[in-house]
Amino acid sequence: MRVARTIAATRGLVRRGGQPVVLVPTMGALHEGHAALIRRARRLAGPQGTVVVSVFVNPTQFGPKEDFSRYPRPIRADLKVCRENGADLVFRPEPTEMYAVDASARVDETSLSAHLCGASRPGHFGGVGTVVAKLFLIVQPQIAVFGEKDWQQLAIIRRLVRDLNFPVRIVGHPTVREADGLARSSRNAYLTPEERAVAPGIYAALTRAAAEPTAGRILRSAGRALAALPGARVDYVRLVDAETLEPATRLRRRTTLAAAVFLGRARLIDNVQIPPRA
Repeated sequence: MRVARTIAATRGLVRRGGQPVVLVPTMGALHEGHAALIRRARRLAGPQGTVVVSVFVNPTQFGPKEDFSRYPRPIRADLKVCRENGADLVFRPEPTEMYAVDASARVDETSLSAHLCGASRPGHFGGVGTVVAKLFLIVQPQIAVFGEKDWQQLAIIRRLVRDLNFPVRIVGHPTVREADGLARSSRNAYLTPEERAVAPGIYAALTRAAAEPTAGRILRSAGRALAALPGARVDYVRLVDAETLEPATRLRRRTTLAAAVFLGRARLIDNVQIPPRA
């Protein structure tokens, strides 16, 4: 496995590698969820292809009051995860390598990003769209793998690829969970033992609510259950069309029940997919 710190070195190594090129963008602090994405990329690349993992804590997707400076950066452990799960190349640039001091161009998606996390984190998805577009241009993958835990991010990246004609196939990978149902997340490290005991209740609440027969009852059930979690502060709970992310009042198309909940220092997101109902 090779490690590159610059754009030029990454481009050179990718050019000399095998095809197809499969990219797994990450912000580091890798856990079993990321490991599953890398293994999926390895299967997609096959024995002759090249799996590239980016490890970059992207400053442009953090708000002024968010946790950029505190975000964990255990690079030695991250490289171990990459090596053990089939990565061929790790791209780990500094912010100064990715952004000029006077950088003024961004890639903004203006429809899907208006909902869910986009409403409570202004500018976040502009940062995501910009860094993903840059990674696509640097690595030039044929395939990129993203987790389904952040369903909104996945939907926005698919729209980005469609609207800007990137020749990249986007593959979503199912959310990886702990044995008690908690979605794997780098921010789980912020949880105290007491908060960690409460956190699986987020997925449990969404799962129970998703079994309700109507959109209205789904939302009411999820809202009540999340609000009842000890110490929790609900940022949002929404039922949306799985593709457009517009609010859903009926269940005739596939829908997504999504929530963001604060537990102490951690802001945890999760979602449940609901198949269409007659």
